[in-house]
Amino acid sequence: MKTIGKVFGFQLLLLMVFCAIAADASADEVMDSINEAIMSYQDGKYTDAVESLDYASQMIRQKRSELLKTLLPEPLQDWTADNASSESTGLAMLGGVLSAKRVYRKGLSRVTIEITDSPALQNIMAMFTNLVFTTTGGGRLKRIGGQKVMIKYAPDTHDGDVTVMIENRCMLSVKGENVSEQNLIDYASAVNYKKLKQF
Repeated sequence: MKTIGKVFGFQLLLLMVFCAIAADASADEVMDSINEAIMSYQDGKYTDAVESLDYASQMIRQKRSELLKTLLPEPLQDWTADNASSESTGLAMLGGVLSAKRVYRKGLSRVTIEITDSPALQNIMAMFTNLVFTTTGGGRLKRIGGQKVMIKYAPDTHDGDVTVMIENRCMLSVKGENVSEQNLIDYASAVNYKKLKQF
């Protein structure tokens, strides 16, 4: 029974990987790795099969992280923005992590928006919804774009941040230096939360 369970689990994993790349016909490198995994599995080379699948999974995560970059907003009027960057890791303990970041500038003002997508963020959600936790250090809750957000702003230093949790797995962070609180709110409002939920 254990052997059957392992075989079924492996086939299920293959099916999930195929589904994840079905919409991308150009994913030759990913397909090659999956085919290598199938051949290795059929030859009884299970370690090689796992390594090939791990590589294919990492390539898929990279493609998703590139898509995540497109969800970062364009600079607001009179602001400029650096090119967006993205990163993906396959850390098992974190369930895989995707992130995308972009920096926006206006004179001495600087805003950094970062989106992090990981199943591990579910553990943070409990703290985020805890009123005592969110109000520590001057934080307060507000709704932006239909989302509950946590805002922290220091008027004496003109620094602050806005944190948004989306679908219990995605966290958006808007951090500002030499900015007004309204600047932070405006950038948090520029994010398309509907698309983020569908990501």
